[in-house]
Amino acid sequence: MAASSNYIFNRVWTFKSQDPNIALEYTEFLLISLIGLGINNLILWIVHSKFKQNFYFSKLFAIGVVTIWNFFANYYITFAG
Repeated sequence: MAASSNYIFNRVWTFKSQDPNIALEYTEFLLISLIGLGINNLILWIVHSKFKQNFYFSKLFAIGVVTIWNFFANYYITFAG
């Protein structure tokens, strides 16, 4: 549900996409989101477990990185057309 509403908000508001191929666009959006989830978990594991940093600092750092990843990946891949 959250991924679907995020897709709709990004399509309509952030990127103002007019692409009629919504199925492909949505699939790319979901794949980028899943990659972002993997990046988030990897950063949490590295920063918290390996570097022994505070969990909340690690999470904040991961959120920042994944936000940038999601925006630019969607900008250059999902909504590039």
